Amino acid sequence: MNGLDWWILIVTIGLIVWYGIYKSRRSNDIRSYWLADRQLPWYHVGLSVMATQASAITFLAAPGQAYGDGLRFVQFYFGLPLAMIVLCAFFLPIYRNLNVYTAYEYLEKRFDSKTRTLTATLFLLQRGLSTGITIYAPSIVLSTILHLDIRVTTIFTGLIVTLYTVSGGTKAVSYTQLLQMAVIFSGLFIAGWMVVHLLPHKVNFIDALSIAGKMGKLNAIDWKFDLNNRYNVWSGIIGGFFLQLSYFGTDQSQVGRYLTGKSTKQSRIGLVMNGMVKIPMQFMILLIGTLVFTFYQFQTPPLYFNHVEVDRIANASDKALYQSFENDYYANHTVKRGHVLELTDAIQHNDQQEIDRLRPIVQSDDQRGKEIRANAITIIQRNNPNADANDTNYVFLYFVTHNLPHGIIGLLITIVLLAAMGSTASGLNSLGSSTSVDFYRRFWGDDQSENQFISTSRWITAAWGIFCTVIAIYAGKIGNLIEAVNILGSLFYGTILGIFLTAFFLKKVTGKSVFVAAIITEIMVYIGWKNDWLAFLWLNAFGALTVMALSWLFQITMKSTLNHQRTSVT
Repeated sequence: MNGLDWWILIVTIGLIVWYGIYKSRRSNDIRSYWLADRQLPWYHVGLSVMATQASAITFLAAPGQAYGDGLRFVQFYFGLPLAMIVLCAFFLPIYRNLNVYTAYEYLEKRFDSKTRTLTATLFLLQRGLSTGITIYAPSIVLSTILHLDIRVTTIFTGLIVTLYTVSGGTKAVSYTQLLQMAVIFSGLFIAGWMVVHLLPHKVNFIDALSIAGKMGKLNAIDWKFDLNNRYNVWSGIIGGFFLQLSYFGTDQSQVGRYLTGKSTKQSRIGLVMNGMVKIPMQFMILLIGTLVFTFYQFQTPPLYFNHVEVDRIANASDKALYQSFENDYYANHTVKRGHVLELTDAIQHNDQQEIDRLRPIVQSDDQRGKEIRANAITIIQRNNPNADANDTNYVFLYFVTHNLPHGIIGLLITIVLLAAMGSTASGLNSLGSSTSVDFYRRFWGDDQSENQFISTSRWITAAWGIFCTVIAIYAGKIGNLIEAVNILGSLFYGTILGIFLTAFFLKKVTGKSVFVAAIITEIMVYIGWKNDWLAFLWLNAFGALTVMALSWLFQITMKSTLNHQRTSVT
């Protein structure tokens, strides 16, 4: 990055943060601090909801995910539109009518105090860990461009976002997210155009897609039903539906966004907007990653994209061995590039016979490169046991910093950091609001004035910021971040959703039944994940349906036992 990039980065982020704090300067009461006075229009609600979900992980890890695994991750979002419909029909009206600050207040009204406490605890555990991962993502960016240790940039990132979130509450978060999404959408279109522009002059957009397809990267749709397959149409529609419904319907980081709407109608329109725009947006981000893959069929990629770890090899005893792998990798890529050029020519001339001959050759070259990379990664991990074997989180960042012109580099780096600020701020804000409302005010602070309660809430949010930063320091060993954060959510969201669905639809079930059912289900979900019984998306459906089934069964059993005891007495 040069001076122009830094100027764009600092000025853009500075203005957006100033605007958010300025608009929230009158947040002096609880309703204003946690719900932004419930005065935001539909487009503001929709963009805030999208910004909360579109973290830095989305813009760093998703292109890397497509680079290594193709487009099939987009199926993860296929259940989102259906989830938005159910959310608008059932969840939103209940929350609005009860005038709650958090989703978990409803559970005490419907069940009892212990069910509310259990559900809020599950949320806090999941969201605290997930927010730590979202702090780690922008730390990768700062570590790469500043050549600093990732732990230093993680602490710096956590501190900045915590201070910004504590200062303005929900209103500051929402107003900054509005501008963040405008910059993000602009940057995405520029990034997509630049990738195609940088391809060889004889290779157009259609050719790039054809090459990616011949190498197995355009696998957006998989109709095969397989419970062990992470991404197919069925896991996306069914498992994704339960995950998205739980995330948007019961996760305070999202509930807190759409409760800020002027009315139920405005919040509904914002949620429908999110359901319509999210899949195309995610597809575009993944498509950019696929195009980056095609770009690196013609340009030589690094053996390992995280140059911080590669730099450590320079003074290691395994330096010569690593360099030999590097030489083999570059030689293999030169051969592959020749075959890819031949394949491109065959595609342009629609020579199917030549295409069929070259496709397995190119795929074999690609596999050979993966084997060399695997050997090199063992050297990296031997030199640094804490090194992450999965460098997909660095693919898009490397492409941006090494191939795009200055100015655009600054804009795209700004996008990643803005996304990090938006999602992390929402996460910390929801952690602070749930802890303050669902725990502190209930048990210790009921007699406090509003100013005292807001002050305490700020300190609670700051404490969560420290906790999440500590988690972020240890997040480097979890692989691809976008997968990791969704796997983590799937361990909790099914159970939480099951509690809410029981509350909505099983009117005769009481708190004791659902409380026991939720604990048993959460244990079963963890065991199922640990033993690979199901792909992680299916855990959401399993958890939700199991809570409902066990709650209903326990309620019938308790009722039968009670009736039997009454009969015995008489």
